[in-house]
Amino acid sequence: MSPLDGFTVVDLSTGIAGAYCTRLLSDGGAHVIKVEPPQGDPLRSWSASGSGEGGALFSFLAGGKHSVIGDPAEPELVENLLAGADAVVWSRGPAEQHAPERIRRDHPHLIVTAITPFGLDGPWSERAATEFTLQAWSGGVFGIGRGSPDLPPAFVGGQVGEYLAGAYASALTLACWYARGDGGAGELLDLSMLETAVLGLTYFPVTYFEMLGRPWRDARKLTVPGIASAKDGLVDVGCGTAQQWFDLCAMTGHPEWIDEDSPLSITQQANEKAEEIYAWVKEQTVQEIRELATAFRIPNAPVANGANVTGLDHFVDRRSFVTHPDGFTQPARPYRLDSAELRAPQSAPRLGEHTEHYRSSTLQARPAPGDEDRAEVLPFAGLRVVDLTTFWAGPSCTHPLAMLGADVIHVESARRPDGTRLIAGIPVSEPQWWERSPIFSALNTNKKGLTVDLQREAGRDVLRKLIATADVIVENFTPRVLEQIGLGFDTVRDLQPRAIMVRMPGFGLDGPWRDNPAFAYVIEAASGVSWLTGFPERNPYEPYSVGDPNAGVHALNAVLLALEHRRRTGQGLLVEAAMVDAALNIAAEQVIEYSAYGALLQRDGNRGPTAAPQNLYRTADIDEFGRLDSWVAIAIATDEQWTALGEALGRPDWAGDPGLATHAGRRKHHDLIDARLAQWCAERGGDEIVEALWPAGVPVAKAMQPHRQAELAQLQHRGFFEEVDHPVNPAVRHSTLPARPTQGPKRFHRRPAPLLGEHNQELLREVGFSDAEIAQLAADGVIGSAPG
Repeated sequence: MSPLDGFTVVDLSTGIAGAYCTRLLSDGGAHVIKVEPPQGDPLRSWSASGSGEGGALFSFLAGGKHSVIGDPAEPELVENLLAGADAVVWSRGPAEQHAPERIRRDHPHLIVTAITPFGLDGPWSERAATEFTLQAWSGGVFGIGRGSPDLPPAFVGGQVGEYLAGAYASALTLACWYARGDGGAGELLDLSMLETAVLGLTYFPVTYFEMLGRPWRDARKLTVPGIASAKDGLVDVGCGTAQQWFDLCAMTGHPEWIDEDSPLSITQQANEKAEEIYAWVKEQTVQEIRELATAFRIPNAPVANGANVTGLDHFVDRRSFVTHPDGFTQPARPYRLDSAELRAPQSAPRLGEHTEHYRSSTLQARPAPGDEDRAEVLPFAGLRVVDLTTFWAGPSCTHPLAMLGADVIHVESARRPDGTRLIAGIPVSEPQWWERSPIFSALNTNKKGLTVDLQREAGRDVLRKLIATADVIVENFTPRVLEQIGLGFDTVRDLQPRAIMVRMPGFGLDGPWRDNPAFAYVIEAASGVSWLTGFPERNPYEPYSVGDPNAGVHALNAVLLALEHRRRTGQGLLVEAAMVDAALNIAAEQVIEYSAYGALLQRDGNRGPTAAPQNLYRTADIDEFGRLDSWVAIAIATDEQWTALGEALGRPDWAGDPGLATHAGRRKHHDLIDARLAQWCAERGGDEIVEALWPAGVPVAKAMQPHRQAELAQLQHRGFFEEVDHPVNPAVRHSTLPARPTQGPKRFHRRPAPLLGEHNQELLREVGFSDAEIAQLAADGVIGSAPG
């Protein structure tokens, strides 16, 4: 039985975000009915390369769904579908006559998930946007200092924002379904793609800036070595920690570079030695570098694209790609659930294939909900989660559970705390320096904190007692760690047969790369996400952001499927949610295009297949760092928007050229348009440009520095940032979840992230330790409240 058997979803969306949301639900066993306009969903003819008749991506996203033509002249057909469904996924488009507020009013049993650029209300709710302009507003085009100072900022290619929005929409829909249980009222989930971009493309820059008084980075800098040219191709080698930098120095034959007392950050030290490092890389083959880096425990990966990714040995060994019934290659599922069946790839429905079926055989209407008090719903109240995760990916899975009511216990070691506590740059001479990390704070509100040294038998005994009380255990170590300490799934199952264990290794539990360390950048390189990011004349850029939160939200989807499986069967199960499998799925279009049409998608700076023109243009503004480095994003996705742009510019002769009236014509003459727009923008400030173009219906955005996100009027209106008090740090703003539920919590952050070992006494007493035993554990260094 699939976890979502019997869960019926009506898909009233267009675009990748809604399609990917419902594809994830369909993979879990949901019955998805896609309502299309008479002319069909635009994705049916879409190809990013413009090859053939298109449609392969549609087949990937729509496989196994039913297709119904939603003719506006026959509204009762859609109404009947809604009456018999459990959830509906909506976005603006042909089905806009079925407004989400009206659907919720007329069908109060439904979970209505609305996916829009900015949300359903607020000052920007009706404004035009594309993923490109949303990346600009979010600060995602700057990322964590991504790029090179001699070139413009660069967006993350491949429409990754659409997939992130879809994954969040699926997870939050399932959270509502979990809360509803076997009955009860529905929900209106108002999801903002701007907010998913903030969470998926930036690294809590507002919290970082407000807590430490400085941005993460104030300039674009290449990561060194990052993606570099070897003798026979591209390889990605990274230094995410000081130890990895020291190991890189040794690996390249320069131990004299190691300076543990250097006042420079490891990024600055690496940049100083960039020329020598690149020269060394150029003299080695990709395989030689990867073997050396793996031996030194330095994160590394080949740089994948649509042509080579399916042949990489690790993916071959793990069967990471499968053949779609229509003949092209696609990634396998983004997670694996032992003993719970996920659907195999199926063909997409023909347009309107199931219309007659639903005309003659309507779904059984769902009962109206009762009148119980639903002033505030915390879906996961009563759910206990043992959180063994660290850094970014794992906490991105467990933090939404905590924000939605779960009792999440974050386990770390006083001897080796969560890595995010150590990356704030606070001198160890400062009091409680380990409590002053904005990243740790941003990822761990509402959790309890327990310190346990798992290298000691007494520590493992503590963890075993805690696991016996748990519903869910989540960890993101490399696979060998739990094996070495004897805490694998067999042990968990013996301790708590109903427990769900979620393992989030970078590259999976098996395969030749399984024990390789995995940071976001190597996951992005290995999956193809990096390949489409940057400029064609340069090596690709590492997005340095997407890999972790994308892994987290996909693991969250897997947790919710596992909880549904347990609700139906009473059984716990093992979930494998490898970071790279999640990344392969959001980069799926590359391998689909190559296998279906023989087209290798390429990076193209800030241009992209969905709009023309699409680019960043420098404005006359001097930025806050004193540089002429301020930009606006403009993206023309339709002919109507092109006409509106011409009107807003004052109808210049060049914009009226008939050769530019179509998308194909504008793409052909993109250089000419760029030159004209660059000249126009260079004479104006960003605010002036936005005010001239946006009210006219032109998708435009200021490219925001990430730490200025909280200044955006739309995010302020929606309360996306909440101020959080803290016993050591000043009260600063923290990002929340990207959807506002009508019945959900009025405030997501109810208490700050825990101090190191803050809840040791409380939790150890709860699982049966006496005060004397707890004191002995502290005296022996098994638990603690300070590093050491």
